[in-house]
Amino acid sequence: MLEKTFALSANNTSVKTEILAGLTTFMTMAYIIALNPNILTNYGQGGQALWNGVFLATCLSSAVALFVMAFLANKPFCLAPGMGLNSFMAVVIGELVAVKGMGYVASFQAMLCIIFIEGVVFFILSLLNVREKIVDAIPLGIRLGISPAIGLMLLNIGFGSNVYIADSNGTQYFVMKDFFGSLTASHAKEVMTDAYPVMVLSAVTMFVGLFVIVTLAQKGVKGAVILGMLAASVLYWAGDAFILGNNPFASLAHASFVPAFGDMAETTLFKFNISGLAKMGWFTAITLVITFCVIDMFDTIGTLVGTASRAGMVDREGNMPNMKEALLSDSVGTIVGSFTGTSTVTTFIESASGVEAGGRTGLTAFTCGIAFLVCIFFAPIAAIIPAAATSSALIYVGILMMTGLKKVNFDDLSVCVPVTIMLIAMPISGSIGHGIGLAMISYTFIKVFTGKAKEVSALTYVIAALFLVKFFLAV
Repeated sequence: MLEKTFALSANNTSVKTEILAGLTTFMTMAYIIALNPNILTNYGQGGQALWNGVFLATCLSSAVALFVMAFLANKPFCLAPGMGLNSFMAVVIGELVAVKGMGYVASFQAMLCIIFIEGVVFFILSLLNVREKIVDAIPLGIRLGISPAIGLMLLNIGFGSNVYIADSNGTQYFVMKDFFGSLTASHAKEVMTDAYPVMVLSAVTMFVGLFVIVTLAQKGVKGAVILGMLAASVLYWAGDAFILGNNPFASLAHASFVPAFGDMAETTLFKFNISGLAKMGWFTAITLVITFCVIDMFDTIGTLVGTASRAGMVDREGNMPNMKEALLSDSVGTIVGSFTGTSTVTTFIESASGVEAGGRTGLTAFTCGIAFLVCIFFAPIAAIIPAAATSSALIYVGILMMTGLKKVNFDDLSVCVPVTIMLIAMPISGSIGHGIGLAMISYTFIKVFTGKAKEVSALTYVIAALFLVKFFLAV
């Protein structure tokens, strides 16, 4: 049945490989399960009931989007409420509370209307092939540069933001900036105080996990990424217990495994605050919809193109089969997210970890979707995976994606300049879409002012103009 549904043989893969790939991707993106409700509720400002509602919505919307990706597109890409987009939504909610005088929950429910409209717009654009045409409008040179740019972004996340340790005063320290960036080990210890031992354990865990993955991959071991993450997790748990004297599983003792569906029904399920939407004003509402659409569209396109390129799923022109169906997945997930109570659902760059583990079909996405559903009941177990272990996988995948640079023609300045800007813009801005936008603007300007304006398609001009408006028109 699985062979017939997912065409495993035709994609040179197996059930075991696909399941391992799905679990690998899930483990690298499992952080979103707890982080998304933290961000959208401003770390509990909206109350425990809202937190529980967003938590369940995160799992359900992700699972639905993943099942659409699995059965409609038959691709290994995994989806969940997107980072950056959830932070932006939280900022807008805070502004509504401060400026419009609405309560936090009421403001949250008003924003669900914006998410619903965005999802519907995306669904229509996907059906009409508009989003596919936008993909085609991205010049091939830039498309080839998306994969290594995402690789740099993954490296930045793995080495930078993913592993941070807080001391007893709540001050956060990051493994690359504060630990390896310190002048001496003594200086790092003095600055980090009681956070230093945990930081040392995290840094060691991260590199041991990476070296285990590389060693296993070099030996051709299937599931090298997930085995490396498991080895790193065991090392961290052992260090936490025997060196630091902590119980790494202490959070499980008081964890609840009973889903709070009642809280979801009370706070987020179909809770569209139409009157709150009216309080925003039509201009603000339209601006928000456009902003969400632009960011999500190019984040998703960039992730799909970049990861598909790395997996060899694109043709000579850089086009991926079933792109339309893949793009429909995030629009369906976003609509379901608005129904259940979360921000925009998008394709995760962590999908690259599953692709590197051998995932080539929708069975990878299906496995990840099942894992999200299981987490409705066993979320505390996913929460004990150390961040340092997931960093090992992100760093490894980021390094592999950097090999895509050899396909970029750096002798052509109209390609070299946009791709170089994109390479630095993605990790620094933290947005795939913004990196692509700056590349498109650069490409268009170079072509126009070197007398090659006719080589630029009309849709490319439109995309470049849209990003110019987005970046520089303050509203």
